[in-house]
Amino acid sequence: MKGATPAMVALDRADVNYQVHHFADTGGMTDLGYGKAAALALGVDEGRVFKTLLVSLHGGTLTHAVAIVPVSGQLSLKAMAHTLGAKRAEMLDAPVAERMTGYVVGGISPFGQRKELPTVVDESSMLHETIFVSGGRRGLDIEIAPGDLVDAVGAVVAAIAA
Repeated sequence: MKGATPAMVALDRADVNYQVHHFADTGGMTDLGYGKAAALALGVDEGRVFKTLLVSLHGGTLTHAVAIVPVSGQLSLKAMAHTLGAKRAEMLDAPVAERMTGYVVGGISPFGQRKELPTVVDESSMLHETIFVSGGRRGLDIEIAPGDLVDAVGAVVAAIAA
C-alpha cells in the first residue's frame, strides 16, 4: 500500500480490520493538544480518541511500557505501575519516546513500533464499538474495534486513566 505507515503495514500483516482517517495536521502542538485537536478535526467525541504514551517503570521486572488512554483524560502513573507490577512509572521524554517507537510525538501509534513493549489500554475503550488511535503520523488516525487493538498488540485492559 503506497503511503502506508509501519502501523498500517503491521495491521495489514496481522489481517486486522481498521479504517484510516486523514485530517489537517496542525503543524505542531495546539492549545488543545494533538489528541483533542484530532477529535475536533474528525468530529468525534474525545472519549473515543485515544493517545499512545510511553512510560519507564521502576521497581519491577519491566523497564518500559505503552499506555493507551482517552485524550479526554490523563494517564494515572500510579495505576499504570500497579497494573504492570512496578513500584512507580514516569512519562518518557518526547525524544526518547520518538527514538524508541520510530514515530514523532503527536503521531505515535500503538502499532508497528520499533520495539514491542508491554501495552495497557484503558478500560473505557471497551465502552465503544470503535476507537481512534494515531496511525503513525500527525494528521492520520486509525479507527479500530478496541478488542482488535488489544489482540493486535497483546495488551492488557485496566483502569489506567485519571
